[in-house]
Amino acid sequence: MGRLTTHVLDTALGRPGQGIAIDVVRLDGGERQHLRTVTTNQDGRCDAPLLEGEALTPGEYELCFHAGDYLRASGVKAAEPRFLDVIPIRFGVADADQHYHVPLLLSPYGYSTYRGS
Repeated sequence: MGRLTTHVLDTALGRPGQGIAIDVVRLDGGERQHLRTVTTNQDGRCDAPLLEGEALTPGEYELCFHAGDYLRASGVKAAEPRFLDVIPIRFGVADADQHYHVPLLLSPYGYSTYRGS
């Protein structure tokens, strides 16, 4: 059974990204379908897979991480508007029977991602 998971690490502060809202979106021919919004727990992870089983189908998806709200709440001083606010990560699911793990490594002025396990 395939599933989609994520986690957020705050690389500037060296801790999990707790309390970050993430919008899960499916892209279908230019149309955006909002599937759900979740929030990371104290470990920077979600309590359950973002999508799993029949809810995960082949296609294009986007995870929109609300990093600006998290950075403000963390007390990180920065000019407004913030350099990073909502971070969209767009990716494809070719085989819905696999595990797709899409983490976010975050700092106030940069981020990275990769396909994890």
